[in-house]
Amino acid sequence: MNAPEALPTTALPRIDTQRLWGSLMTLAEIGATPRGGVCRLALSELDRQARDLFVRWAREAGCTVRVDAIGNLFARREGIDPGLPAVGTGSHIDTQPTGGKFDGNYGVLAGLEVLRTLADHGLRTRAPLELCVWTNEEGSRFVPVMMGSGVYAGAFTLEHALAATDREGTSVREALAAIGYAGTAPAALADGAPRFGAFFEAHIEQGPVLEDTGDVIGVVTGALGQRWYDVVLTGLEAHAGPTPMELRRDALQAALPLMQAVDRIARAEQPHARGTVGWVQVFPNSRNTIPGRVSFTVDFRHTDDAGLARMDAALREAIAAVQAEGRVAVSLEPVVSFPPAPFAPALVGRVRAAAQRHGLPHRDIVSGAGHDAVYVARTAPAAMIFVPCKDGISHNEVEDARPEHLAAGCQVLLEAMLETAGRVA
Repeated sequence: MNAPEALPTTALPRIDTQRLWGSLMTLAEIGATPRGGVCRLALSELDRQARDLFVRWAREAGCTVRVDAIGNLFARREGIDPGLPAVGTGSHIDTQPTGGKFDGNYGVLAGLEVLRTLADHGLRTRAPLELCVWTNEEGSRFVPVMMGSGVYAGAFTLEHALAATDREGTSVREALAAIGYAGTAPAALADGAPRFGAFFEAHIEQGPVLEDTGDVIGVVTGALGQRWYDVVLTGLEAHAGPTPMELRRDALQAALPLMQAVDRIARAEQPHARGTVGWVQVFPNSRNTIPGRVSFTVDFRHTDDAGLARMDAALREAIAAVQAEGRVAVSLEPVVSFPPAPFAPALVGRVRAAAQRHGLPHRDIVSGAGHDAVYVARTAPAAMIFVPCKDGISHNEVEDARPEHLAAGCQVLLEAMLETAGRVA
């Protein structure tokens, strides 16, 4: 979207640091864990409570709220020209099973603080503003990950997402109905969902770079591409005592070199490649039984498609070597794949300019994690704002961030959105 003249350096509204922090702490009470974290899985009863709170807060800020068919929430603050595409922001409020207070939640509540601040100051924008809560970003309960934004961008179909089930067999369709957030608005652009003119997402870094360098704002220039896989090795369970070592079809022993290969493959593609085995299941998982089946996940990330292709080929070569030994069968199922996502230079520049305007230490940075903004970037200009998190830790109950850093990121978000949407009063 074409933006108006750059904002003046004076008379810019300032966000309320204490209100932002208080909202984060209030939301964190829903699903709070004894270790100070949050467990609020997507489309659970706790997710319903958090959604209800968000909807109340958004309406109190003067917004209308719509719910689409995959449960995404959109709080809209109308512009003086409602025919313009909205300038969006937002993130997610579902968490990991041992999640923290800030991952996703900060992006949603930073956006809410922007809307509250504009309301406080009676400021209008030319384009509408929309604050999004995307469904099932984490992928902890349902796969695929980044589900709501993925449906929106056309990465997969609404029906595919609705049919996904958790490990208890509950489908997304059933879970949405159970919590009362099975909306009727179109969920996908292809089905008539509104297109954004631009989109910003604020987020904690989830890594150690900003804290290590002493920077307050990460100006995110893009995100790593990702490929996820499910790997299953099938051997034969047998008694641990009577079965000689040379006659065993031990699925776990065959799996170990593949897991090590994941690490080796990523290390060969430095500095930006990542390789992780994050989930392992051994069957029958009995002390005196040779494992007959092992399932594990693989997460590959890289800055470019060619690097991801090399990592994929190396993994398949390692699997072929294991299968050639003839003791186990190995299946490889791709689960998630999306390319590296460069962000819009004009929007990235507005984030950088806002940080410079306030004298905030900042640096360009590439996101190693997937975010809803990555899918939205396929459909509209997008950018992200990072702030430091303590020790770079995220997806952990001890996840933490400093109030002043969160406030700084929120102020940058407000000014980047104002410049993009056009401040008119």
